[in-house]
Amino acid sequence: MTRWRDPAKDPRQEPKSNLITAEGAERLRGILDHLARVKRPAISAKVGEAAAQGDRSENADYTYNKKELGRVIARIGYLTRRLDELQVVDRLPADTGRVYFGAYVTLEDEHGEALFIRIVGHDETDTTKHWVSVDTPLAKALLGKPLDDEATVAAPGGETTYVITAIAYRDPTA
Repeated sequence: MTRWRDPAKDPRQEPKSNLITAEGAERLRGILDHLARVKRPAISAKVGEAAAQGDRSENADYTYNKKELGRVIARIGYLTRRLDELQVVDRLPADTGRVYFGAYVTLEDEHGEALFIRIVGHDETDTTKHWVSVDTPLAKALLGKPLDDEATVAAPGGETTYVITAIAYRDPTA
């Protein structure tokens, strides 16, 4: 049992946007397909083999694979529900000179250091690629801003001001 948290103050209860890029939706569909067509049948076969060995109460292989099968089934259910509620954004905005969902943005901070990010949906964030969720304070501060505009973001170390130095809707590194 977990401890009770006030839903009004719990950051995990904040509504998340249901936006996703076309590439992100395709990746989630691929994961769902792999789980349903490859992983679930393989684990089901392992459970069947372990169950055929006899006493299940002392069969660690059966217990482990049964739990793993439950996790895979839960993940399949979650991805199925999530894909149904997501809204795929597969076209460019009318004004590509401003920052909107799916944009690749180059920022420069007060010290002259460059930061390259992409604004994506909650389900496709990736810190190694510098893809940030549209729900983050940084993305919220940038949305709708034009090139060479400033955006101030509250950070743990204090407020940071960024200048937008480039906006693209196609991957500039590709």
